[in-house]
Amino acid sequence: MQVEQITDPVAYHGEGPAWSPTWGGLRWVDMLAGDILTLGDDGTVHRRQVGTVAAVIRPRTAGGAIIAVERGFALEDDEGHLTALPEVFGDPTIRMNEGGCDPDGRFYCGTMAYDQRPGAAQLYRLDPDGSIRTVLTDLTISNGLEWSPDGSLAYFDDTPTGRVALFDYETAAGLTNRRTFVEIDPDDGHPDGLTVDSEGGVWVALFGGGAVRRYLPDGTLDAVLEVPARQVTACTFGGPDLDQLFITTSRENLEPDDDPLAGSLFRASVGVRGLPLRPFAG
Repeated sequence: MQVEQITDPVAYHGEGPAWSPTWGGLRWVDMLAGDILTLGDDGTVHRRQVGTVAAVIRPRTAGGAIIAVERGFALEDDEGHLTALPEVFGDPTIRMNEGGCDPDGRFYCGTMAYDQRPGAAQLYRLDPDGSIRTVLTDLTISNGLEWSPDGSLAYFDDTPTGRVALFDYETAAGLTNRRTFVEIDPDDGHPDGLTVDSEGGVWVALFGGGAVRRYLPDGTLDAVLEVPARQVTACTFGGPDLDQLFITTSRENLEPDDDPLAGSLFRASVGVRGLPLRPFAG
């Protein structure tokens, strides 16, 4: 499996790639710049600022998108107009970080402290009626979150633990029965964003490890995709047939001449299809 660089190093902290036909393709975030990036058919990148932080973007069934910003959420309509919802928290030392939608159309986003202090983060859930609840507490860097093809399982990582956790999922109960899916040696990198393919394989981006790994549903390591940038942040399936894996990377805390391809967007054909992106039902 060969990785192709498809943009220049356009992002300081590229994250959260999301493919939706309602957008005509791929969007991702330059998180700490507060920008949403859109990949054009000709390979150009369009940049739009939505706040001081742009953490996650997902489509809405009503049209437009839901965006996690620094301390809460904003709704985007079909015309691109933003409506900010009330802040979820007021602590200026905390920001939103990563998330996604469950099979029932509820939007989750986790947080982290700017100084990455242990236990300061939480995972929140925004319901379609606008209500917000806390799902997990005592986290440090709440990161990748995705569901199995049948929606009965969810995968999640709190990056400093070095573990990808596995939950049972049911509409009323939500995420339950947390246990370890896989544990990653810190010498190999730290689990960041993740996605799940149509066969139930779990693709985990390794920050500091320059790779994306695929694990089988039983936790067996199946494949390693080498990326020519160390700080790999997230991945998602896209393309008309959902058969291309798009990979984001980061230049955060790097010197200008260090890791020259960091901040670029990459793509690979990996021989398996992904799952359609679940929209927010609000």
